[in-house]
Amino acid sequence: MNDGSGHSALTPQRDFARLFNPRGIAVVGASTDNTRIGGQPIPILQECGYRGGIYPVNPKYAGIGELKCYASVADVPQPCDLALVAVAGKLVPDVIRQCGKAGIAFATVFSAGFREVGAEGVALEAELKKAVAESGVRVIGPNCIGTMNLVDRVYCGFGVGFKNPNLKQGPVAFVSQSGGFAYSVVALAESEGMGFNYVVSAGNEADITTLELAADFLERVEVEVLVLYLEGVSDGRRLRALGARALELGKPILTWKAGNSAIGRAAAESHTASMTADYELYRAAFREGGFIEVRDVAEVVDIARVFLGKRMPRGSNIGILTTSGGSAVLMADECDRHGLTLPHFADSTVSAIEAIAPKHCALGNPIDLTAQISGHNEEFNQIVELALNDPNIDQMIVRYGTVQGARGAAWATDLVAIVNRVGKPVIVSLGRTLDSSRAATDIFDANRIPWVLTPTRTALAAGALGQYAEKQRRYLATKARGLNRVVARQPIPAASTQRLSEADSKKILGAYGIPVAKEQVLGPAAIMALAESPLKFPLAVKIDSPDIPHKTEAGAVRLNIDNLSALKAATATIVANAKSYKPDARVNGVLVAEMAVGTEVIIGVINDRFFGPVVMFGLGGVFAELLKDVTYRFAPFDVETAREMVAGIKAAKLLTGYRGSAPLAIEALADALARVSLLAADHADRIAEIDINPLFVNEHGIVAADALVVLKT
Repeated sequence: MNDGSGHSALTPQRDFARLFNPRGIAVVGASTDNTRIGGQPIPILQECGYRGGIYPVNPKYAGIGELKCYASVADVPQPCDLALVAVAGKLVPDVIRQCGKAGIAFATVFSAGFREVGAEGVALEAELKKAVAESGVRVIGPNCIGTMNLVDRVYCGFGVGFKNPNLKQGPVAFVSQSGGFAYSVVALAESEGMGFNYVVSAGNEADITTLELAADFLERVEVEVLVLYLEGVSDGRRLRALGARALELGKPILTWKAGNSAIGRAAAESHTASMTADYELYRAAFREGGFIEVRDVAEVVDIARVFLGKRMPRGSNIGILTTSGGSAVLMADECDRHGLTLPHFADSTVSAIEAIAPKHCALGNPIDLTAQISGHNEEFNQIVELALNDPNIDQMIVRYGTVQGARGAAWATDLVAIVNRVGKPVIVSLGRTLDSSRAATDIFDANRIPWVLTPTRTALAAGALGQYAEKQRRYLATKARGLNRVVARQPIPAASTQRLSEADSKKILGAYGIPVAKEQVLGPAAIMALAESPLKFPLAVKIDSPDIPHKTEAGAVRLNIDNLSALKAATATIVANAKSYKPDARVNGVLVAEMAVGTEVIIGVINDRFFGPVVMFGLGGVFAELLKDVTYRFAPFDVETAREMVAGIKAAKLLTGYRGSAPLAIEALADALARVSLLAADHADRIAEIDINPLFVNEHGIVAADALVVLKT
């Protein structure tokens, strides 16, 4: 996917190696006061073991500690790759220009007071962007708290999050549009044994964006899981490209999306000045790509840990083996909630387990071996291996109460060997506190066997693994087959109005092979002169005007007209109502159409400024607004994707046959959805919106009974 600028939507414009591992760092606005932002980066760098050059810049001082202080950026020795900028906001653009002249490639701007504070800040940020363009310096921020490279112990920031030089390292990168929140997550995750290798506070993203950083991290061998905190992005297409790349690489992107409600969006505006598209479009991007939405620190820890196990399930079937009946029931419920299936074990598996298991165990799925097996590590693990080898099982949860001390270590060592032999994902749900289970969890960590603290959290993590694996399979299959167009690109006529009439809108649909109602547009006088109906009764009669899109509100539509005199009377009524509703409306005539029958659905298109054209599908009529049971996909897509779209609404059973009713023409509906997506994508430069409501679906086919196409201004 290309972002339109001539370079890949995923490739950073410059290698970020020197940003995160600079040979020298200038601290512009350095201070001897450690309570000030400018006073914190130098001691942090020193305490955390940074081995490159540190160059304070402030004309007020001859030195800071044992370091020489430089009067200006121009005086800083080379090589120096990064400037940490902690000066008043109004001074920042000039500092960036100085960095460019001094050959400093990157800058992290801590300073605030830019677009997050209003009009004056917007102007200042525009000046900063101008300085970036003129200097060639790449900038993190402004209004950020810094970056952290735990691989090389390069802590370039300020605040309490940078005060721990011994933070745990792990193969997880984190890019956040909130600085303080990100570093609190890092600290909380460490308490449960999860480490990170890169953490970045992106701030206002005046230059380097969250998505550009994410693309860089995704390609790094040392990064296996990516975490994002997002309030909004300005390039939805690039977000989608990032999700596609994540599926190709098998690296999940755990994503906190905030600012989803009206009040949340308002808070995001004041926080990082992020502009947010409708949350449903983000959800559509997350659903198709390698994203997993998270809502708490525990989910980040658990889901990251299961993916670091580096084993993917082949399907959605899961087995549960436990020594606690209560946890078995709880995990079964939660697995079902997260889209996993608990199949029956094969008869041969059950027979083999029964020969080993204590009496009176439950040998379904879940398998509850009860506390009778406690302390019998060998028998327990034999049963684990039998269950894991079952052909009906794709992944497994194991919960064993006795995992303490040396006995726990021995059990864990044997379990590791089993998992390595079988090769399927296994998640250990701990039955004891982390402290008492440490001997076992250390072995699991060393061998990439994921463990989770509670039954509910375990099921959620297993569900995330299964859902990602399914998305990956679906994505790779879609990519392999390519976009199979059901219709070639068709021209659409020029128009003198932005909002087309129903008849003109339907002509565009018809050009793309979407069935529309049989209809004619006639002048009112022509209808009054009719000796017989031009079409088969019953009929719908509507005003055809680009200026009256909502004909029902105007009283400009009549349905189920069943004779000629009723047709003439209806025509007179709707013409009068239209004139009363909008006297200056342009009227093309009266649209007379044969009535359609079937279940009403709606197909809509919006050409979003962030994501481009997106297609919406759901039940039509009052249900569209009342139930909000709709699905979204980004245009263009093929018929297979359209089938998934139809199946994705909660009311899909109403279309496929419910309580003895005949199944409707789903294939014709999917074909129409694919055609609409092609129309929207082919003419994304011209089409702003499409509304097909209602579109009738019956046993034999589909027909668009009403349509509206809105062109871009």
